[in-house]
Amino acid sequence: MARKDAIMKMREILVIRRDALRKALAGDLSLLKELREQTAGDVVDFALDSAQHEINSQLAEVESRELASIENALERMRSGHYGVCEQCAEKIPMARLNALPYATLCIDCQREAERQGSVGSSEADWGRLMDSSGGDVELSINDIELDVS
Repeated sequence: MARKDAIMKMREILVIRRDALRKALAGDLSLLKELREQTAGDVVDFALDSAQHEINSQLAEVESRELASIENALERMRSGHYGVCEQCAEKIPMARLNALPYATLCIDCQREAERQGSVGSSEADWGRLMDSSGGDVELSINDIELDVS
């Protein structure tokens, strides 16, 4: 199969996965609304609902990241840059694209980026925050309380 045909097949797969993720995420939002409306119940039910909510939130976060990666891959297909490494501009091998259809780096550049710790540097890393006061105190996202009401 020619590279162009393989990329067109990959596009079909990415569109199907994107649509499935969109539906799943829309379902997660409706579940969150239902949880908010259910204020009655005993402590055990509330704890179970909270645990389920946490699991759903984490799954939604992973699915959101995957959805963004798929959208990026589809945009790269439209612009004619799909399958080309963002670092070295060489073609990404089809074996890598088959394994990770939204890969933007070839294996060598990915390894170098991981070695340097620059993977995902274009996105905010909310898992680690630095104290804005200039101190040496590192915070984890778990150290921060958010009011989402």
